[in-house]
Amino acid sequence: MLSINHNSAVPLRAQVEELLRDLMRRTEYQNGALLPDEVRLAARLGVSRGTVRTSLTKLVHEGLLERKAGVGTRVSKRQAESGIHAWRSFSREMAAKGIAVENFKLSCRLVKPGPNVVQSLQLTGAAPIWCLERIRGWHGKPVLQSISWFHPRLGLTGAETFDQPLYQVIEMVSGIQPHHAREEFSAVSADARMARWLAVARGTPLLLRRHTVFDPGNRPFEYAEVRYVSSRFELTLDLSRGK
Repeated sequence: MLSINHNSAVPLRAQVEELLRDLMRRTEYQNGALLPDEVRLAARLGVSRGTVRTSLTKLVHEGLLERKAGVGTRVSKRQAESGIHAWRSFSREMAAKGIAVENFKLSCRLVKPGPNVVQSLQLTGAAPIWCLERIRGWHGKPVLQSISWFHPRLGLTGAETFDQPLYQVIEMVSGIQPHHAREEFSAVSADARMARWLAVARGTPLLLRRHTVFDPGNRPFEYAEVRYVSSRFELTLDLSRGK
């Protein structure tokens, strides 16, 4: 049942968006059925049509929904791809596409930061910092390896389970939210270690994504390197013309 809590502190738009994400996971919509239109959704939820339209438009921009004039709105069929234009949980984004993300490896440990990490996080020394490494994928196959290094001011202790979305965990621990990021992309090949972890042949092409995440005060708090098996994953980037 779809329902909105009008007494909740959570904005109506955010509640509607979460309900739509749940709706999109249903089998009939994953199989191509049209979602209810704006008028019907607004009536069922007891919110304005504009609130529903805002949430639908956001999901369309994220590539999770497709809209065709005179036809309707349905779940996008672009299954194994991810957009980098919104601060969303990777697991939740894939779940909305009908993909259950598996963790093949997860470790969090103190490490001495290398030069790239020191520069990206604007550290003043080389004292050990927390590093999170994960191998993730689906359907029994690893798809990506990610390593994140965190600024000490986050106050991580190593006791975090990271069974929730990363930035949700960070906000719970430190109160810090991501504001913007700097992204860099390059092509690399899998060395022997990476080939073993990602279950590919040595020399297989990988997409390397480096990103530094900043808080609202323009201070970096995470530097990450993510390596994707390009034959199993497609990364999308949405751009718009500036004013």
